[in-house]
Amino acid sequence: MSDTTTPESSIGVLVVEDEAVAARAHAKYIDRIDGYHLAGVAKNATQAMAALTGKIYGLDADCINLVLLDMNLPDGHGLQVCRAIRGHRVDVDIIAVTAARDMQIVQEALSYGVAQYIIKPFTFPVFKSKLEAYSSFRDSLGGDSSEGEVTQTDVDTAIAALRTHTVAATAKGVPDAVQTEVKSVLGDQPGQSAAEVAVGLGVSRVTARRYLEAMADAGMLARRPRYGAAGRPVLEYTVVTDDA
Repeated sequence: MSDTTTPESSIGVLVVEDEAVAARAHAKYIDRIDGYHLAGVAKNATQAMAALTGKIYGLDADCINLVLLDMNLPDGHGLQVCRAIRGHRVDVDIIAVTAARDMQIVQEALSYGVAQYIIKPFTFPVFKSKLEAYSSFRDSLGGDSSEGEVTQTDVDTAIAALRTHTVAATAKGVPDAVQTEVKSVLGDQPGQSAAEVAVGLGVSRVTARRYLEAMADAGMLARRPRYGAAGRPVLEYTVVTDDA
C-alpha cells in the first residue's frame, strides 16, 4: 500500500545506490511504507552530497530527512559520505543498506551516527521493520522539532525503538522486487548464466550470482552446468515452475 500522506508530513528518503536494480527495489519498498516518500536517487557519492547540499536543480535538500546509503560506491566509500554529511552539518539521519559486513566498517558507521545497518540481500519485511523502528525513534524524540526537554524515560524509549526483532527471510534475503526482476529476465530466455543475468538486471556479475544462488537454494530456480569451451563449466539458471 502506498503512503497516502503528503510529502510535507512524511519522511523524505534519499537513496544512494549505484546498482539500478537495487535502487528501484528500494524505491518500491519506500512507496509501500506509510509515512515515507522517495525524495531522490543518487548513483554515487558526488551526487549524494550535491543533493544534500542543495546543488541539484529541482531537488529541495530540506525535504530529505533520511539517507539510505550503500557503502560501496563507484567514486568513494559510504563512510566518506557519512564523514562529509557530518562535516557539512547536514541535518539528516543515515541508514546503511549494504553488503559490507566488515566489523570495522560497521563500527565506524555507527560512530558517525548511522541509525540502522541493513545487510544485503534482505526481504521487504526486514526493510519495513527497520524503517518503522526509525519512525518510532523520531516520534519518541519529537520528530523534526528540537525544542523542549526530554526525560531519561524519553531517551531510553527512543534508543529502544531502534532495536528491532529479527525477521525471517526467504531466499536468503533477496528482496521481493529483485526476485520478480530475476524471474522476468530468466523468463525471456531460460538457461542464462550469472554474467548474462547481470546484463539484464544492470548489476555486477557477483551480485547477480548472489541473487541466483540464493533463489536456487530456496528452490525457486534450477541450476545446471553448461559445457562448452575448455575450462570449468558455467552454471545456468532456469525458473522452477509449478508443473516442473
